[in-house]
Amino acid sequence: MASVITDNRLTNSQSFMCVGFAGILSKTFTSPLEVVKIKSQVGTFHSKKGFWQTFIRIYHNEGLRGFWKGNLASCLRLFPYTAVHLTTYKTIVHLHMDELGFISQWRAILAGGLAGVAAALATYPLEVAETRLIAQNCRQPTYIGVVHTLSKIYRSEGLLALYRGFSLTFLGAFPFSVGCYAVYMNLDKLWQEPPFRFTPLQNFINGCLAAGVAQTLSYPFETVKRKMQAQSARLPHFGGVDVHFSGMIDCFIQVVRNKGVLSLWNGLTANTIKIIPYFGLLFTCFEMCKQVCLYRNGYIVSPLSYKLTPGVDQSLGPYELEEVKRYLKNRNFESRDSSFGNRW
Repeated sequence: MASVITDNRLTNSQSFMCVGFAGILSKTFTSPLEVVKIKSQVGTFHSKKGFWQTFIRIYHNEGLRGFWKGNLASCLRLFPYTAVHLTTYKTIVHLHMDELGFISQWRAILAGGLAGVAAALATYPLEVAETRLIAQNCRQPTYIGVVHTLSKIYRSEGLLALYRGFSLTFLGAFPFSVGCYAVYMNLDKLWQEPPFRFTPLQNFINGCLAAGVAQTLSYPFETVKRKMQAQSARLPHFGGVDVHFSGMIDCFIQVVRNKGVLSLWNGLTANTIKIIPYFGLLFTCFEMCKQVCLYRNGYIVSPLSYKLTPGVDQSLGPYELEEVKRYLKNRNFESRDSSFGNRW
């Protein structure tokens, strides 16, 4: 059994902003690795000779700016994705909680997978725009900016083009969830102690390990999805895709037939390297933002530490704590006013 860990000392808007800010910073910092990964998945000419050669080719052909193509679309996607994901996840989890607030690990992971699919559906056009912006050469652009990309795809290819390959998000969620479940079910064996005793460092390592295994298992689905997002008969060289296909199944067949099975994992090196700095920054920035919010709400004495404020009930929600403060303030004011009146 696993408890759903939520910090009720933060408001919903504070949790949302903490996740959003941490996500933007970590995505921006690791954008070069994301660009290399997506170019390798699509199969553009930049990515023909491996990980390091892809970096060098992007720099020579597009300059430093080429490493942050599509980052704005990725960051814009983060806020609605987070909002839909958190809302859906909490709704599904609350439906399966027992009376003590516990939920089995596999149900929690399944809830995370379904929430991810719902969030992806709501923000999928931005993911398509990100792929198109990354796949093109920024010195000879077909698309200029996120809005122009979305509008041009819609006008020239139709609404369905903005959701091309979405079914692979749903299909990839299954092996992703299996990977997460397999890791988390064996963490006590890995550390030789129960999960409730894990330190923050252990939880960070657990998250990186789970992400690495889960993303590796679901990676072929993402590779085909990126190819489907990038390919268009209206773009030069069909969008830079290294195989031509008519649909999802045909894409799998053409990739395996022409490039080999292992090409379904092209870009995995960049993706694996990205995991540690991405989750490290995400975790660190989230905790820093959380401390600032907890300090502002009155739960801790400083935004630089987790030392609890003396006399504050940590089980109260932020609005409840504010009501208590207001009540005590008014009572102290009335007490002083009454004492002042008695003197006269």
